[in-house]
Amino acid sequence: MLKLGLKLWSINTDYYLQEAKILFSKGVYDYIELYVVPDSTAQITKWASLDIPYMLHAPHFAHGVNLANSEKLEYNKKIYKEVELFRTELNAQYTVIHGGIEGSVDETIKQLKLINPKNFLIENKPKGALFDENLTCRGYNAEEIEKIIKETSCGFCLDVSHCICSANSQGFNPYEYLAAFNKLNPNLYHLSNGYISSKTDKHLHFKDGDYDITRILNILSKNVPISIETNKDSRENLDDFEGDIKWLKKML
Repeated sequence: MLKLGLKLWSINTDYYLQEAKILFSKGVYDYIELYVVPDSTAQITKWASLDIPYMLHAPHFAHGVNLANSEKLEYNKKIYKEVELFRTELNAQYTVIHGGIEGSVDETIKQLKLINPKNFLIENKPKGALFDENLTCRGYNAEEIEKIIKETSCGFCLDVSHCICSANSQGFNPYEYLAAFNKLNPNLYHLSNGYISSKTDKHLHFKDGDYDITRILNILSKNVPISIETNKDSRENLDDFEGDIKWLKKML
C-alpha cells in the first residue's frame, strides 16, 4: 500500500505538532518527514510523544551545511551528530540529504564516508541554487546521483520538482528526464506542483501550477512512499495539506 508523508520542521512544535497528531489519527497520512533544524534536539521528546512513523531530512545549505565544501567538514559532522540523535530517538526509517553546492561530488562522497551514513537517501537537486542560479548544486544530474549511490551506502530520494527544474536548465524534456532519473530505483519521492518550464522549485499546491500530475504518477514506481512538499499557507493549521493529500489520493 502506498504511503504518503507530511513534511514538517523540528521546530514546528507550537501548532503543527498537534495538528499532525489529529490528522494522523484520522488516517490522512502515514508518516512525518521531519526536517532537522540545527540546535533543536530539545524538541525530540515532543515529536517522539506522537508515536508516528518518521523519516528525516538533514539540514542543508540554508542552515550552513555543505557536504561539497571541504572547509565545512567539521561543522557538517557536528550537525550530523544532531541528526543521528533524532534518527535514534524517533527510529526514523530514512534520512534525506543534499549533496551540497559548488565544490565537487568527490568531496560530497568523501564527507559522507567520514560521517558514516545510516539509511541516508541522497536527493537530486535543480542545477542552479535557489538563491543564485549561477551556483551549481551537486546531484543535479543522474550521473552524480548514481556515483554517490555507488560509492557510499546511500539510497535515493527522487524530488520530482527538482528533476523538472534541472531538465529545464539543461534543455531536456522534463517528463523524459524524470523517467530517466526514475531508473535509479528511488526509495522515496518528494512531490508538489510547479510550472513545467521553470528552473526553480515552487512547492505549489496540487490544484495550482501546470505539471501533468497524472503523467508524473504514471512515471513513478508504485508503492514507493511519497512525501508531500506543497506550501503551507497557515502557521496555525494544516488544512491546506489535508486538501492537497485528498486531491492526490483521488489521482492515485
